[in-house]
Amino acid sequence: MIGDICDCQIEDLGEGRFAVHGVLGFETVTKVLEVGKTMFGEYSIIEVDFSNVERSDSAGLALLIEWVNWAKHYVREITFKNLPKQISAIAEISEVGWMLTAGARWTGSP
Repeated sequence: MIGDICDCQIEDLGEGRFAVHGVLGFETVTKVLEVGKTMFGEYSIIEVDFSNVERSDSAGLALLIEWVNWAKHYVREITFKNLPKQISAIAEISEVGWMLTAGARWTGSP
């Protein structure tokens, strides 16, 4: 199944693995956020691969942080693979890179 959002798609690779394709920016992230949460909903462990993202911006970073917050709220684990260089650079400059790995292991209340 592929969730098609304008210039961006989320592909369900099965078993909680997903691939994002296309442009991940201000024009697409709102829809990608909602489609992603719907597609991720049935899985407790989620892996999202960004190797097919052509372009991204700070809205893409905000999307990933929102997915991490969603995963924590619903007690899920989420990991990101092959982050776009733009997102990694913005996260580093903004000193929020640690947030992109914060969803990798979620065990509930401390």
